[in-house]
Amino acid sequence: MQRFKNMRLGESMVYTLVWAAIFLIPFMNAHLMAETNLNFNNVIVSWGKISPYFLIFIINNVLLAPQLVFRNRYKWYIFWLLFIVSAVFGTIELLDFRYWQADDMFRNKASLTELEWYWNVLFSVMMAAANTMIKLYYRALDTDQRMAKLERQNIETQMQYLKYQINPHFLMNTLNNIHAMIDFDKDMAKQSVMELSHMLRHVLYDSGENHTTLDKEVDFLHNYIELMRIRYVDGVDIRLSTPDINECRKVKMPPLLLIVLVENAFKHGISYSKPSFIFIDIDVVDNELICVVSNSQHKASSSEHSGIGLSNITKRLDLLFGSRYTLKIDDTRDDAYRVKLVIPINN
Repeated sequence: MQRFKNMRLGESMVYTLVWAAIFLIPFMNAHLMAETNLNFNNVIVSWGKISPYFLIFIINNVLLAPQLVFRNRYKWYIFWLLFIVSAVFGTIELLDFRYWQADDMFRNKASLTELEWYWNVLFSVMMAAANTMIKLYYRALDTDQRMAKLERQNIETQMQYLKYQINPHFLMNTLNNIHAMIDFDKDMAKQSVMELSHMLRHVLYDSGENHTTLDKEVDFLHNYIELMRIRYVDGVDIRLSTPDINECRKVKMPPLLLIVLVENAFKHGISYSKPSFIFIDIDVVDNELICVVSNSQHKASSSEHSGIGLSNITKRLDLLFGSRYTLKIDDTRDDAYRVKLVIPINN
């Protein structure tokens, strides 16, 4: 996240220096012409001529490029850019500085010629295009650096999966539960072994890829939940809501991302002495994957919720998505804890 902020700062510095130089041009002209007394009226007139271009730059930099170009809506970008440029200079031409006609320096101002009109539009479009190219450059640079760092940490990240998501403590408890189950329910023991096998296969093989499909992640969560039910037979309400399987198969996402939220809920949201619940709701809306995990909160565990697991997922989300994700934690209620994750997806 700090690297992303540095990129934004570098981009902002470029714009600041360029526009500072442009607005200082009237003073430089006065110096070159060896004017002893600076005529501020001339400076104001020059700034007035520069202001429309600055306004178009601000609109393009803040609204058009981020909202349209970054979302591949190029036709709408061209339309709105031409519309705004025409509207700005059309408004100036329509007003014709009538509000300032009382001032002598604005009297007898001629209307823009057709050539001047086309030149203003052309220059504005070129300026907006340059601005957009700079933004795309910094965006690509940030993406390349994040991906390079992600690749360098790939092996370390996979080891963290094994340590924090399917940790030895969980494996030991699961194997002990299966061992105890063999004597009174062999069929359930066999089923549990198969579920554990599917989970380990997903961790060992699918986690090495940059992307997996949502249906595999859902299957992984389902197996994890079924194994955890062995430990918590009574007093725990566990619900998993997901999109249709066919829709899940179309959604691509980073592997083993959601299990951290679910494991955190089981770790801190279950009480052996009080009724507990864990609700997991996964949905896909407008090219975004939304995962909401809610669990009962008990005083003994409420202070430990923001542990290693959530800290690690935040670091990983920063590497994967930069600023294009949302992770919200709601612990304002005494009896419930809620985590909401929203990430962009590839269909």
